[in-house]
Order: sequence, then C-alpha cells, then structure tokens
Amino acid sequence: MSTPGHSARAFAPAGVGNIAVGFDILGAALDTVRADGEALGDTVTATRIPEPEVRIEAITGLPLPLPSDAASNTAGRAVQALLAHLQQRQNRSGGIALQIHKGIPLGSGLGGSAASAVAAVVAANAAWGSPLSLEQLYPFALEGEAVASGAKHGDNVGPQLLGGICYTTADTVRKLPIPPDLWAVVVHPDFVLETKRARAALVSNYSIGEFVKQSEHLAGLLLGLYQNDVGLIQAHLRDVLVEPKRAPLIPGFADVKQAALAAGALGASISGAGPSVFAWLRSKIAAVTAGEAMVAAFARNGLEARAYIAPLDGRGARVLAPKDN
Repeated sequence: MSTPGHSARAFAPAGVGNIAVGFDILGAALDTVRADGEALGDTVTATRIPEPEVRIEAITGLPLPLPSDAASNTAGRAVQALLAHLQQRQNRSGGIALQIHKGIPLGSGLGGSAASAVAAVVAANAAWGSPLSLEQLYPFALEGEAVASGAKHGDNVGPQLLGGICYTTADTVRKLPIPPDLWAVVVHPDFVLETKRARAALVSNYSIGEFVKQSEHLAGLLLGLYQNDVGLIQAHLRDVLVEPKRAPLIPGFADVKQAALAAGALGASISGAGPSVFAWLRSKIAAVTAGEAMVAAFARNGLEARAYIAPLDGRGARVLAPKDN
C-alpha cells in the first residue's frame, strides 16, 4: 500500500480524434517521438500528500500558462474525480500533488488536453497503490477532459489510455481490432486552431442524406477493421459531414489531403479539431513518403509543418520507471 510521499510518473501519448468518420466516438493513439527526441505526449508526476486536496505544483513545456487551479485543469480535475472515488471505496485520506510536463502543442488537434488528464490519473492511481486497471480509469480521465471540451468526449481519452484504436462513449471504451502493418502519419503545421472555433464551424444545417452517407462510412470502416479488410477501410475512411465544414479553417488542407492520397494513403482527414492532418498507409515506408509530401504541401501554402509517424497499434498510457523519458 502506498503512503504519503510515494510518487509515480506516467506518460500518455498524443492522439488522433474522430478518425474522419467517428466524430467524438472514434480515436487512435499516436505513440511516436518529436524531432528533439522527446516522446510526443504529456508526462505527469503524482505524489501523495497528507492534505486532502489535489495540488498542481508545476506545469512545464508550454510558452503559455495553463490553469493551476485543480478544478480548472484537465489533469487536476481528473485526479479530483479519481480520489473522490478511491477515498470512498478505500476509506483512506490524503491527497495528490501534480507536476505536469506538456509535450503536445496547444491547439494542434493532437489531444493535448486529454493527454494531461490520462497521464495524471495513471500516475495518481500508481501513487495510490494501483487499485484500478487502465480501463477503470477511463471515467475519471473523461471527467478531466470535459474541463477543456465542455462535454465527455472520449475519442482522445480512450486510445491515449489503452492504445490502438478505440470506440468510446460517455461511459464505455473498447479497443478495436487493427489489420497488421497499418501506419499513420500526422502532419502538424505551425498554426493554432482553437477547438471552440472548430466546433463553431459545425453549427449548421445538415441533410438526412449526409447523415446516411456518414453512417455508411462509419459502418464500413468498422467492418473493415473487424474483417481485416483494407479495401473496405480505404473505401470508407472519409468524412462527408464534418471535414467540409472545418477544411476552410486550415490553410492548404485540400492540397495536403491530395498529397497524402497521391502518395498512396488509404484515406486522409483532419486530426481531431485540427489543424493537424492524418493519413493511414500500408507500411512505414509509405507513411514516411506521404508525410514528406504532406509537409511540402503545407509549405506551398505558407506553413511550416512536421510529420509524425506511428503504427496504428501503438501503445497507450504507461507508468514510467525513474530512468525512462
């Protein structure tokens, strides 16, 4: 059993929310490294303290300040929800102090707010003696993510917690099967697109036909995953509902998407709320090639960008040993 003063450190990778057809319900982990060699994700250290509170002691890694009040911070709120559950279940007192290191750019569409919440509950759970499994931590991380998104959307939380591709709702998370040797490339331009602005673009009228077509693509993608049918995945990895509304917010999006498809991508679309753009490829080599083409397309539209390559079956959150990065 852990005691006050016991610490644990955890990492949660970046994520690709929505996966084109699964707005707010599908997502994939993006377990890769940045150009500087650091993992692309958030790292949180949780230390048990005798005071019955969640305290944020430090936030590093970003040029802009984030809320240090626990209830207003995704990591802090997630741990508050977790401790309320654990204290009621175990009749133990005390609190948690958090140190948060942000490794995901703000407003990137790579799940930065969710990564902090996920890493925080994994670290706090470990500092408390690991009474819960990763799956059992899902509702508490979701509570934290709601601070940023305004609702319990698990499309980033689920895969960042469990890895791979996940189906998520407000109370359910399930990993989905992935055909072997599929890779993702995600290209992030030097451009900030606030989630609120991206969501505001969706306030519009939609036809029933658009919903039917999007449902067809969602069902086809899921069937392709379960049947190991790459052809089905390629036919249905496309967004006819959300992407058309958000594409104008991302300079050069059409060129970047076309560059990915011309390089052999099964499909390409907006990562989360954007402005990052993702594509799925049949091999690592193909993903590297597509990434180079997508970066060049952004450059033609006046934006510097960087590409991240990762297998679709990448890892989710994990507790780090002291020697780990």
